[in-house]
Amino acid sequence: MATIIVTGSSGQLGNELKIVYRDFPGYDFVFTDIETLDITSKEQVNHLISEIRPDWIINCAAYNSVDKAENEYDKALMINGTAVKNITDVINGSHCKFVHISSDYVFDGKSNIPYNEDSLPNPLSAYGRSKFEGEKYAFSHSSSIIIRTSWLYSSFGNNFVKTIIKKAGEKESISVVFDQIGTPTYAADLAETIVKIVSGVIRNQTAFNPGIYNYSNEGVCSWFDFATEIVNETGLSCRVDPVLSRDYHSAAQRPSYSVLDKSKIKENFNITIPHWRTSLKRCIRLLS
Repeated sequence: MATIIVTGSSGQLGNELKIVYRDFPGYDFVFTDIETLDITSKEQVNHLISEIRPDWIINCAAYNSVDKAENEYDKALMINGTAVKNITDVINGSHCKFVHISSDYVFDGKSNIPYNEDSLPNPLSAYGRSKFEGEKYAFSHSSSIIIRTSWLYSSFGNNFVKTIIKKAGEKESISVVFDQIGTPTYAADLAETIVKIVSGVIRNQTAFNPGIYNYSNEGVCSWFDFATEIVNETGLSCRVDPVLSRDYHSAAQRPSYSVLDKSKIKENFNITIPHWRTSLKRCIRLLS
């Protein structure tokens, strides 16, 4: 029986993995969070991995406060970067396969075509820089898969969908930027894809090809489009007004375009990806 450690299991993606794994019997999932495994502690990481000797590690633990990272870069780097090194230092030279989650914010947004896995990172923010450092540490292990994703949301935790629903329920109008383009990702879809990849490799149905992969839902939209759809789907009467990024103050600079080309993950692992509107409907039904 394959043993799979999941870090950061109390976050959005980790919680979705706790649901998805039930559809894949025959594997021993070990779910950890900050209370049971602090991945910034080299001693804790070494002890747990040496004790369990996992076949796979799925790293969902992350520092995700994009604006706060501008003033907390050391903390962001510790969780998103150094902690990844703590893991790979222990598993280097072993059979253990590593799945690490990264971000579209490693890009500067200057492209006008979807970013593929060979596109050169150039992060604009402290958060983006910390995620890029994590990728480098993940690559120090030869059996690593890095999945870059974007605009993650879920029925769990704090995220854009929940924020918009809350604000739209309290106000007559809200303002949302319309000049940042990307694609939302429902964490439940990403969780299912991760477990499908792991299961497919274990059962020899798909080849294990380490490297970078992109994953988001299908389609393209702005944050304004996303917010408008959320309000429409929830039936709220709030008006959504488009604003330029320059008129909406935030501490961190975000890429104006971060659409991801997902051809590689679909072809390598035979993955079908839902459209973002379809997945948003599923999430909102759970929140209603």
